[in-house]
Amino acid sequence: MNLHSVSPSLLVVLLAATIAGCATTQTLHTETSTSAIRSAEELGAPNVPKASLHLQLAKEELEAATALNEKGDKDEAKSLLLRAEADAELAVALSRAAAEQAEAQAAMDRVRKLQSENPYAPGGAN
Repeated sequence: MNLHSVSPSLLVVLLAATIAGCATTQTLHTETSTSAIRSAEELGAPNVPKASLHLQLAKEELEAATALNEKGDKDEAKSLLLRAEADAELAVALSRAAAEQAEAQAAMDRVRKLQSENPYAPGGAN
């Protein structure tokens, strides 16, 4: 088919349909945020107060981003999605820090117990 043989109005319709198709097929990529939220949950964020707060924020931001995307506000949705990802990653970091702190405290408790049971350790049982 030669473009010169196609009517200009048909070209306009085809162009408009192509543009509309591109606009409606733009999807919001939530995989990274969803993955970070899942990681935070698996690392125990719901049990760490500060991490729990950021996890909840991430979930709410992801939900709001999805709603904005459905309404056609793509830029605002993408921005909110980035915030959701950041909050989820912060929840992951806070969860890991809490776990490491608990592990360090448990190690210190074991050292103190061993010292108290050892008669040759400074301050140990004599």
